[in-house]
Amino acid sequence: MSSGCIAYFDAELVASKICDFIRARVGGRGAVVGLSGGIDSAVTAALSARGLGREKVLGLVMPDSAATPDEDVKDAKAMAESIGIRYRTIDITQASKLITELASAGCEFKDKVAEGNVRARLRMTILYYVANSEGRIVIGSGDKSELMIGYFTKYGDGGVDLLPLGCLYKTQVRELARHLGIPRKIVEKESSPRLWKGQTAESELGISYEDIDLILYRFLDLRMSKEDVARDLGPNYAAKVEKVVRMVRESAHKRRMPPVPKITPSSTGRGGITSG
Repeated sequence: MSSGCIAYFDAELVASKICDFIRARVGGRGAVVGLSGGIDSAVTAALSARGLGREKVLGLVMPDSAATPDEDVKDAKAMAESIGIRYRTIDITQASKLITELASAGCEFKDKVAEGNVRARLRMTILYYVANSEGRIVIGSGDKSELMIGYFTKYGDGGVDLLPLGCLYKTQVRELARHLGIPRKIVEKESSPRLWKGQTAESELGISYEDIDLILYRFLDLRMSKEDVARDLGPNYAAKVEKVVRMVRESAHKRRMPPVPKITPSSTGRGGITSG
């Protein structure tokens, strides 16, 4: 990995394994992927098309004019065309506005994050409508960095059937994107969930993905303590390590099913439900 997280990263081997994973999980059904114009959805769509065949992958471009730059819409469509998959554009502006107005009635003030999460959850609803109607699987595009620090909307972009990039850190996704020939413009674009106008991931998080990945790799993969991670990376990283570890721990609920009370011994186990 170029950032120094991992000594060696075989992009073609990783691509092949992810394609095998997608093929095994989707089987003979089709897939639907949300296309944002960003790097994660571009790589996800490219790998899905490679693993399943272009004819089995449908891309959905779901802009909201209150948050989505025109350039992102153009990039999403161009990406679909370049890998040869069909796509549909569904403008969610009016639906998002209506839901927000209905939900915020009686609230003291409108919350920007809550409003942004409506957009993410509306996109999830549309993806599943199409998937259910056409017998498709919803393939998500979240990467390991975002999943582990909780930088996704619960029951929004986190609501999917498969997460093929969930094993790769953001910096690895960038390397894989270059290997796959994803346009440089998309590879180098600032990451953003586009939940509100002007939002960018790194400015909101207050830390770069390069630093996040250096920390996560040591903390999660190498199982180093946060103190050892800080020592390994140097004194300038102490506050960053504290921040990233806190995000991992505080977002744990996003990666688990809701807790269920344990009433009897049979409350857990066979059905796959665990109690908290």
